[in-house]
Amino acid sequence: MPSATATISGEVSVHLGSQFANPGPPGPPGAIAVDNTTDAGIELRETDVVREAQEGSGEAFERLYRRHGRRVYALCLRMVSDPERAEGLTQDVFVRAWNTIGSFQHRSAFGTWLHRLGVNVVLSDIRSEKRRSGREVMSGNLDEFQREAKGAMPDTRMDLEAAIAQLPPGAKQVLILHDVEGFRYREIAELTGVAEGTVKSQLSRARRLVREALER
Repeated sequence: MPSATATISGEVSVHLGSQFANPGPPGPPGAIAVDNTTDAGIELRETDVVREAQEGSGEAFERLYRRHGRRVYALCLRMVSDPERAEGLTQDVFVRAWNTIGSFQHRSAFGTWLHRLGVNVVLSDIRSEKRRSGREVMSGNLDEFQREAKGAMPDTRMDLEAAIAQLPPGAKQVLILHDVEGFRYREIAELTGVAEGTVKSQLSRARRLVREALER
């Protein structure tokens, strides 16, 4: 996977790709090359690093990237199931974060704010792709997935990631946002622009389809 570099406002160069390719077993949260110390070796709290970034420190923002980059990439990859596209979306998330970090008001953890920003960036990209291609995701696609899942690989078991990846985009988004990322029904409805009842219905059917795929 090629490495990409995003230069943000001429100050921050964020290198994407190389540290995400074949990352190996996942480490604990925040385990990607985290550098949280000053020159004097005194640990900086993340809130302090965020405030420095809000004041325009490119070095502080790079520290935030090194701490949160892997999680943002994992979120993007789960939602689009395409490593190259996920890499580009990760770059987009951090460019957006740099441009809007001044709006972060420290009412929640920075990681929570960044995570929600990432979800918005990915969903916006998915909606743009639908408009470009002229496709609309219809509920019938869930039935199409069900038929295809039963016909494919009859003698093997599908792993969870593969089962989720084969869901129609709308169902996959709802399943990931609720069951993986922990968003509430109301929050998912606001993020995706659909009714809360539709979210619940899509989630129920998506779970059933995944369960059936895993039991084959």
